[in-house]
Amino acid sequence: MTEQNTTKTHKNLEIPDQETLHPGTEKNPMIENKQVVEEEELKRLLVPNVEDLPPSPPSAVESNFTTYFLPDFFYPGNDQYVHRHANGLCVIGLAPYHVAFKDELGISNVSFDVGRTDRSTIKVTGKRKKNAQHLHENTALCKVFAGDVTYIARCCVKGSLLEVNERLIKHPQLLNSSANREGYIAIIMPKPADWLKAKASMLSFEEYQKLRDLLII
Repeated sequence: MTEQNTTKTHKNLEIPDQETLHPGTEKNPMIENKQVVEEEELKRLLVPNVEDLPPSPPSAVESNFTTYFLPDFFYPGNDQYVHRHANGLCVIGLAPYHVAFKDELGISNVSFDVGRTDRSTIKVTGKRKKNAQHLHENTALCKVFAGDVTYIARCCVKGSLLEVNERLIKHPQLLNSSANREGYIAIIMPKPADWLKAKASMLSFEEYQKLRDLLII
């Protein structure tokens, strides 16, 4: 038989099914039921029940950070938050119940010039975070102006100041519209021991919500 004929013959071959190989063999109902159960379980894992899904997908903050709160930080109503990433980075900002948000016109101005230093002029570079300022939890980050009152936003945790949100200088309204996201104030990297010390005085989301008795969005 030539090679050409052999190839043609193989293409025409069909693999017989189980019934053809073993005539009279009946399918096992237990095996079939097990397969059905496994398929249903797999479908349940891959395709979630619509009723179990949240009304809206979690935000990037909710997915990647754990949020803590410092109510009445140094002064009554000066509530601040700390979004902490798994890698240790801490994003600092004004909490939803900060007294500055009670002003009818909202926050009108933000300045990172806190006296001896303008924190917006500090540029951190390289893996070693050259030029990073090492600040304490009570150190001022910026001044927030609402009406005729000036508030001080503080570090909340001892660590290295890696970045301030310079967008707030030209767009202070970000604090009014999205203080917990685009309106954050600064990013700080604390040492593990300093973080644990600071965390001991913070509240969880649920504790802060209960304290202020409000719905946080």
